[in-house]
Amino acid sequence: MTVAFTGVLFFPVTPFDERGALESGLAREHVAAGLANGAGGVFPACGTGEFHALSVEESVAMTRVAVEEAAGSVPVVPGAGGTLPHAVELAARAADAGADALLLLPPYLVAGPADGLERYVTAVAEASPLPLIVYHRGTAQYSSALMRRLAADPRIIGFKDGTGDVARTQEIVSVVREVRDDFAFFNGLLTAEASQAAYRGIGVPLYSSAAFAMAPEIARAYYDAYVAEDEQRRLGILRDFYLPLVALRDETPGFGVSLVKAGLRLQGVPVGGVRPPLSDPDPRQEQELGRILKRGVELAAELA
Repeated sequence: MTVAFTGVLFFPVTPFDERGALESGLAREHVAAGLANGAGGVFPACGTGEFHALSVEESVAMTRVAVEEAAGSVPVVPGAGGTLPHAVELAARAADAGADALLLLPPYLVAGPADGLERYVTAVAEASPLPLIVYHRGTAQYSSALMRRLAADPRIIGFKDGTGDVARTQEIVSVVREVRDDFAFFNGLLTAEASQAAYRGIGVPLYSSAAFAMAPEIARAYYDAYVAEDEQRRLGILRDFYLPLVALRDETPGFGVSLVKAGLRLQGVPVGGVRPPLSDPDPRQEQELGRILKRGVELAAELA
């Protein structure tokens, strides 16, 4: 099972209307805009899409939107995870909706031993013909020994790190490369651009870009500099846009998602707020976000 990933990986938000319900029409416009701006893959109903707060029906609806808009041009990889029945149902229905793979998010609440986590992954893999990318964070802590075993399963095609433990990730990359050379490695940290240079150095070339959902021109400018290894341009965007964004993000838990939705609203895209337990930024924070976005757009234009 092979899924090719190139370019900026797009993690769309899930738009809600004034009643708090999924706004499918706006979701379609949002995904179409990301594709038009050169997204190399669409990951609907994942972290940036508020997976934690979506029903099965809402997750499947977002997957269908992404599949229909992408029309086979780039991979569509929705999220699955949480309780085992929830993860299994999402895995099966994502396949029916036409997805290309699954991002397997952590199980709900409890952290089990390695053999329990392995059985969780296997149960989801058996529920769907779609290949899986496992997400290393929270209650899903993958050891190098476990990843060696999982990498021997052709249904498991990737590993995404959300812990920031570079030493463990380096060990996992090394161990998996002994088993196969077609495995995909992703940096899944919040505002991943801020740490991606380090991850590239340990053999993790791919990364999530939540910023692309609200500022595709800035995210593309960073990605182009990153791929070209143009450190002057890359560091300029990092210094003037991403690091101020990280500082604002770190003011409040959950702002890795909340700020993306706020950034879209500031640009006139009525995606609604975030669902509890996340919170939207206050007026001062929105003003600061607007300033950061303005500077980022200016910088992207200067570097175009």
